[in-house]
Amino acid sequence: MNNQTYSRLHIEQDRGVATVTIDNPPVNVLDVVLMREIRHFLTSIRDDPLTRVIVFQSADPEFFIAHVDMTLIDEPHAFDEIAKATPDGLNPFQAFGELIRAQPQVTIVKLEGIARGGGAEFVAAADMTFSAIGRAGLAQCEALMGITPGGGATQYLSQRMTRGRVLEVILGADLVDAKTAERYGWVNRALPVAELDAFVGRLARNIAALPEGVIAAAKKAINAADLRDGFRREHEMWAGLFALPAAENLIRGGLQAGAQTRDGERNLERLLRGLSNHR
Repeated sequence: MNNQTYSRLHIEQDRGVATVTIDNPPVNVLDVVLMREIRHFLTSIRDDPLTRVIVFQSADPEFFIAHVDMTLIDEPHAFDEIAKATPDGLNPFQAFGELIRAQPQVTIVKLEGIARGGGAEFVAAADMTFSAIGRAGLAQCEALMGITPGGGATQYLSQRMTRGRVLEVILGADLVDAKTAERYGWVNRALPVAELDAFVGRLARNIAALPEGVIAAAKKAINAADLRDGFRREHEMWAGLFALPAAENLIRGGLQAGAQTRDGERNLERLLRGLSNHR
């Protein structure tokens, strides 16, 4: 794998496992370039018979993927190129999640830091996630920006949790710790930080070493839900709210108050709630 192809990803391959390290300082926002590079990697490796497992991790121990780049509010055509390759019935963010979900290789997230918004949707779209106790956190923080999730969270989480818990995650909009995320079904397991690397590495290598055809058979046999109607509803709700003045005001206010800086992102929920309380 030629790492020179990518500016925000570092890729290593060993014994059938591709390890993808996300590196987009300062907080790994999901911007157009990062999304494009992940899409390119997934499509380029899709038919590679020598790669059976993909492990996603972050170069930053505090942040996996912070969330979608909030500055894109000033770039309405930023996703025009990506939108050309988006299947009918999906917006670019939903299509990104579905690309991950449909990947023939097993996809594993090693979650050491925080994943919010589109980053949390990335986690939910992957086959498996293992999170670090005391360090990892997940949040669908969109409600604090005056919107609802628009990249698959409403549908992916509904496959993993009860309706009440999905509503708690989306409307409560709090950062969920690793142990709670495990209990809710958002992640497979919460593990001590010192054990995470070894556990994920062993699991990935064991899966990659399975006999030919076993991975494909398992992924096909474990039926993936048809979420098309749900994606349509999700997009309509998200787009309707995004068009209202409140969303723009909260997103711009969040950026001015320190969102997408390391200090601001460490407690983004408090930062955004502060904006709402002053409206």
